[in-house]
Amino acid sequence: MRVGIVVATPEIIGGHAVQAMRLMDGLSREPGLAARLIPINPRLPRPLRWLQRIRYLRTLVNELVYLVSLLVLLPRCDVVHIFSAAYLSFLLAPAPAVILAKLLGKGVLLNYHSGEAEDHLRRWRRTALPFIRMADLIVVPSPWLVEVFARFGVQAVAISNTVELQRFSFRPRRPLRPVLLSNRNFESHYNVAGVLRAFALVQRQVPEARLIMAGDGSERARLHALARELKLERVEFTGAVAPAQMPRLYEQADIFINASEVDNTPLSIIEAFAAGLAVITTDAGGIPYLVTDERTGLLVRCGDEAGLAQSVLRLLADDALAQRLIHTARAECVKYTWEAVREQWLAAYAALSPGRVSVPLALFHHQSPSSEAQAEQSH
Repeated sequence: MRVGIVVATPEIIGGHAVQAMRLMDGLSREPGLAARLIPINPRLPRPLRWLQRIRYLRTLVNELVYLVSLLVLLPRCDVVHIFSAAYLSFLLAPAPAVILAKLLGKGVLLNYHSGEAEDHLRRWRRTALPFIRMADLIVVPSPWLVEVFARFGVQAVAISNTVELQRFSFRPRRPLRPVLLSNRNFESHYNVAGVLRAFALVQRQVPEARLIMAGDGSERARLHALARELKLERVEFTGAVAPAQMPRLYEQADIFINASEVDNTPLSIIEAFAAGLAVITTDAGGIPYLVTDERTGLLVRCGDEAGLAQSVLRLLADDALAQRLIHTARAECVKYTWEAVREQWLAAYAALSPGRVSVPLALFHHQSPSSEAQAEQSH
């Protein structure tokens, strides 16, 4: 079976590329299956790369080269696996791939990841839903997104994101040090400003506290200005960090903090689990499916920056709680390995292959956060 993976290459730092590389690695070990990457950001021949340095022209040239690559490579695939984000990027990359793959009679799997799905599907209904419904199978990384799609009359199934546990060294953090890490992109919906404001409250009580800010984006200047305005000390802005370098950053910190207001199931939280950081996060989007409050981390309501700060102070004062959360979260990581999702991906591809084998829906069964908590309590 020949599977084409349509996705951004790692030159664009983001969860899609990371997940695609892990998927490709897992599939490379499967007999009878060949996966190839079809980049949405193809590299031009060296003499033409200057075109990609000019705004607007870059977008036009990339799109033309991308469309040509689809015309050349899609006929060589049996199944086309298309990673998808929201808004304009959906129209520029996933939509053309869906259309061409369907015209060529290929099995189409749309792998939608964006935490902005509900807003995207509501506001861009006419330019999103018709293409989404053309896909033969829609896969999302969280049960929360399954529920979002269902509200728009679209059936989706959930297959979790994965981490390479061997890349993250689990370091005992006893006692917990006041060293915090935030590694979300500097975009408004991730509310990185909320992390800075929460840290300001922490530093009033714990002057020696330190915050590592890994990331970049459109809010970079605003966030640097806010740090100065709040007179924060011991805040380190590292800039964007390549996935290969992230284990080093997790190693330096003891507490992972996230203040996002729009989200799905962040890969960074799973990586924090794997590395042994205590996790404190808002309950945006699908995060409650990933973090169980008081069991694998501490959850606060979106926008509650004081709550984030109080949770940090609580963990610093209660080492027994911090250690319990850390070790329970580490044990949960087994759910986010290739071995845990392998059967689901192979069944999905089999359902879309020329032989068309039906997908056993039990493979994609999921529980709601409340049912997981009830199950834990009854146990």
